[in-house]
Amino acid sequence: MLRFSWTRFLAVLKKEFIHIRRDRASLIMAIAMPLGMLLLFGYAVNTDVEHLPTVVWDQSQTQESRDFVSSVRNTQYMDPDYYVSGYKQIENYLDSGKARAAVIIPPDFGKQLQEQQASVQVLVDGSDPTIARAVTSAVQMLGFDKSLKLQSQRLASMGISGGTTLPLDIETRVWYNPDMKSRNFNIPALIGLILQNVIAMLTSFSIVREKERGTMEQLIVTPIRSLELLLGKLLPFVLIGFVSLSLILVTGIFWFGVMPMGSIPLLVLLSTIFLFTILAIGLLISSIAKTQLQAMQMTFILILPSILLSGFVFPRETMPKLLQLMGGLLPLTYFLEIVRGIFLKGVGLQFLWQDTLALCLFAVILLAVASKKFKKNLD
Repeated sequence: MLRFSWTRFLAVLKKEFIHIRRDRASLIMAIAMPLGMLLLFGYAVNTDVEHLPTVVWDQSQTQESRDFVSSVRNTQYMDPDYYVSGYKQIENYLDSGKARAAVIIPPDFGKQLQEQQASVQVLVDGSDPTIARAVTSAVQMLGFDKSLKLQSQRLASMGISGGTTLPLDIETRVWYNPDMKSRNFNIPALIGLILQNVIAMLTSFSIVREKERGTMEQLIVTPIRSLELLLGKLLPFVLIGFVSLSLILVTGIFWFGVMPMGSIPLLVLLSTIFLFTILAIGLLISSIAKTQLQAMQMTFILILPSILLSGFVFPRETMPKLLQLMGGLLPLTYFLEIVRGIFLKGVGLQFLWQDTLALCLFAVILLAVASKKFKKNLD
């Protein structure tokens, strides 16, 4: 029975690095793809509603109406950049998508505002419910704020004081993400998603490529043991995974300004466990797939459930129980809890141990199954 040989292991390791160096496409993808995906998703995955193009039909043309339009702009939700003189023009702007909201000010707005009560109509494009809810809430708050100010001025002019205090004062505070920026929520999650997609794809391609080129059979007839071959094939991708992780962290912190509130060494440690889990998934895919095209298709099959069911976009608590159970079978689900907990809450293992334990179980089970499958193929 052959013993483990460091010479044979280092030979495979050297060979794999030579393959990576010669395969410029894979090398470029390993470096450029993490950065490209982070920048793309970092800007594209954004649920904050800001600066929506807005059309205004000001029939009053008074100082009061102009002040109201300025207040609408100051909310930062809407940019009233388009001015029209008819209802039909408003329909055209909304139908074409040039504007997402419309403000209609009546002719007697200034007079009504000074005497009793004035009304303003706001039309919102409801094709995106998130945008519609945000704009509706912003406009209602704007109307409430201006109403209080006007009422206070009217009472003061009549010599009445102390009558504007509301009977109920609701103070709202937001923890962990006070500015409620979706970027602070999405960027940490992209660490797991990008690592999963890039490393799983590269790992599966590496071994399937040997099958397609016929070099796997050449390796089998050599004295190299399966463990030596397995470690020699995987170790370069462990290093690539750490490089990708470093690039993502540096870009997220210094480019997007998303600073982790918790321990970075803990984040790196738990990311390492997740990295080995993804390597096992890539190895398992490569053991099943016959061609690189099949490996790519299997990897993409993993991507969609990971985005939809892991909590990356939609909260898992609102999902049906069956979908929650399906999401529980994804390692990314637990890693997202870990990375968001460290980034946003600054918590440690005392709050993350359950997710860490689940991730460790995934790593052990998947590595065992993938290694057995890989060895069986070699035999």
